[in-house]
Amino acid sequence: MKTNLLYKIWAGMFALCAGLSFISEPTGFAKVLLIALSIGFFLPPALILKQQEKRGNPMHIQIIRNLAAASLILTILLIIVNFMSLMASEAAGEFLYVLLAVVSAPMLCGQYWVLSLFLWACLLLWSQSLLKKKK
Repeated sequence: MKTNLLYKIWAGMFALCAGLSFISEPTGFAKVLLIALSIGFFLPPALILKQQEKRGNPMHIQIIRNLAAASLILTILLIIVNFMSLMASEAAGEFLYVLLAVVSAPMLCGQYWVLSLFLWACLLLWSQSLLKKKK
């Protein structure tokens, strides 16, 4: 599969996860579907890394590494700011939650935050190891 198509699928899954992350407390099949979607979100970048492991184009590996690092850093920062905004207005809390939902789309969509953070970390470490091999 072409790399550009994988990026487009990944972007579409990001938008879908971001939109569905506002469903509060899904149950039954809906919860299973959201969890599967959030895990599936990480399939396109994994396929890109697998392709680039064979082809050796470091640009795509760097893109995924940078996106994974940015997502992890921004997610942690937004979680901390969300906790610190406990005494702020309700509108500020809502704004921060929406920002967290957009930045960390698969995390909130999948209901299990640690799973998404773990998969982002896996992408980060895998891409970093591929970049070290290329040097």
